Amino acid sequence: MDGGGDSLDVEKKGKKHKGKHDKPKPWDEDPNIDHWKVEKFDPSWNETGMLEVSSFSTLFPQYREKYLQEAWPIVKRALKEHGIACELNLVEGSMTVSTTRKTRDPYIIVKARDLLKLLSRSVPAPQAIKILNDEMNCDIVKIGNLVRNKGNTVATMGSFKGLKQVRRIVEDCIQNAQHPVYHIKTLLMKRELAKNPALANENWDRFLPKFKKKNVKQRKVKSKEKKPYTPFPPPQQPSKIDLQLESGEYFLSDKKKSDKKWQERLEKQAEKTAENKRKRAAAFVPPKEINSNYMKSDNETHDAAAIAKSLKEKTKEFKNHEKHDNIKFESYIHNAENRPEKKPKSSKPI
Repeated sequence: MDGGGDSLDVEKKGKKHKGKHDKPKPWDEDPNIDHWKVEKFDPSWNETGMLEVSSFSTLFPQYREKYLQEAWPIVKRALKEHGIACELNLVEGSMTVSTTRKTRDPYIIVKARDLLKLLSRSVPAPQAIKILNDEMNCDIVKIGNLVRNKGNTVATMGSFKGLKQVRRIVEDCIQNAQHPVYHIKTLLMKRELAKNPALANENWDRFLPKFKKKNVKQRKVKSKEKKPYTPFPPPQQPSKIDLQLESGEYFLSDKKKSDKKWQERLEKQAEKTAENKRKRAAAFVPPKEINSNYMKSDNETHDAAAIAKSLKEKTKEFKNHEKHDNIKFESYIHNAENRPEKKPKSSKPI
């Protein structure tokens, strides 16, 4: 009996306690309901408004001051539609948003905070105002620890799925892991595959391209040779007065100093004039005539000898053919009439 009681206690402890909120709802398994869809906020859901005032403040760089001052009426008009008050402080270089009695949507203050972040990061005001829509979100990708002298952040806007993809593309690009064009090609192929309902529940890895990273030789940074450490400071360089004392110019009168400077200027002008005259005269110097016999190289002489030899052989062959053509065949052919008659053979008596 005791053993059976212990087993029942273990079973009771193993079961998860379900409260009234853990009961299945009728809309949990309804296929007609999209649980991921964000419905547009209705002001009737919060007729009383906000109980406390919430505010956010963001600093902006000095070069954005002129643009924000011009675009602030557009921003103020867009926030007023949602019951949000905004303030631009040019003295402190900050922007502030806060809720009012007319605010109904409790999440709109977070959207207004994201709007200030985008405006302070050089996003144009008409584009940044779109963040106030429910289906639009933003993400600030920090790249300050990944690269130097290329900025600190990258501002992105879009859906949650798109923001995740953009973050991956930006990080791979900054880390030189993969070029953005390869990511874009993959996304375009996925979009085309999504249009085919037959491939909706299949694995797309066999259709997607696989890019191999090529090892590109990077330039080696030349390290500066460290000089040996010495506790003594470097020797002091002579001043202008010290140099004048060494040359004796310091003891000359003002007139002699001016005469010396004038003489140096005349010498420089004379050198410059002579150099310019030499350059102008060089254009009228005729070029030297080069003898054609010296221009022939050994190869050209060899080629000329070979051509002369071949011409001699061709001339000899041509003469032989000409002699053969001038042969008179009539001298070898005798007329039958002029032939001497053959004497009949006399029969000898036996």
